[in-house]
Amino acid sequence: MTTNRPITQITQGEIPISVPSAGKECKTWYQVHGSLSAGTRPLVVLHGGPGIPHSYCLPLIDLTRSHSIPLIFYDQLGCGRSTHLPEKKHDNSFWTPDLFLSELDNVLKYFEIQEDYDLLGQSWGGMLAAQHAVLQPKGLKNLIIANSPADMGSWVAAGHRFRSHLPQEVQHVLDRCEKEDKEEGEEYENALMVFYKRHVCRTVPWPEDLVESFRLLKEDDTVYLTIGSGMMLMQPYNRIGRSEFNITGSLKTWDVRKDLHKIKVPTLVINGRYDCAQDEVVEPFFRSIEKVKWYKFGDSSHLPQFEERDQFMKLIAMFLGYTAA
Repeated sequence: MTTNRPITQITQGEIPISVPSAGKECKTWYQVHGSLSAGTRPLVVLHGGPGIPHSYCLPLIDLTRSHSIPLIFYDQLGCGRSTHLPEKKHDNSFWTPDLFLSELDNVLKYFEIQEDYDLLGQSWGGMLAAQHAVLQPKGLKNLIIANSPADMGSWVAAGHRFRSHLPQEVQHVLDRCEKEDKEEGEEYENALMVFYKRHVCRTVPWPEDLVESFRLLKEDDTVYLTIGSGMMLMQPYNRIGRSEFNITGSLKTWDVRKDLHKIKVPTLVINGRYDCAQDEVVEPFFRSIEKVKWYKFGDSSHLPQFEERDQFMKLIAMFLGYTAA
């Protein structure tokens, strides 16, 4: 990966957001790379989890350095540097997709870009982006759904299938530790890492930006365990147990397939060969969205922005209408 890249302008701050049911003032933390006043359409980035902060999406800064595309990252409510609400842990009535859709609208209005923006969502972020696009916001021009399911049932089935292909001794450790309620031990964590290194990120060692996201997740897993427990299949630092391979949060029955035909903007769908977002998991996007392209990374799992970084950036840039740098 080329490292000799120009330094970009970076600004950061907090956006007030009204959430009456939170019982306190809330703020969304953001970081902007590049200039929002240069006349180039910004790309808003939605991280996954839910509740896994934005750091692991930072490779996208390559797009700012190579094409001067302004990037807006933000930590969704409840994680990273945004307002934390640990008192709302396991409150499924509070942590809903609608909360995060409202937060996205608030971010767009704060930057006054609601009339003209592109949107990229990774994993859970792609689910959120799809729901946003279904509403046909007039300012959304291009949509990128990266490594995301169109429904949770097919996602879980893919995860179970991959688990069944792990070495027998690894499956035995997972089964035994779960049965004996010993998911906090090193033995169980090491077994899970076999899965993670195959189906989450195949880059060795794991990049620092990815490690940082999970360090922050370890500090507060409220959102992850409430709305999307097991969603990312990737939490080596917290006790989740069986929910590593079974969705137990409020996203358990999430399904956007019946509404995908309402998405009218050009859409790019991405998955990886070793991704839990297998072909059958993302196919509904391709089948139901009118203006859609689908690209599958042959050497990646869930995070091609690390695993095939240069090709990932070229793909995004070309889709957004930029020529090779």
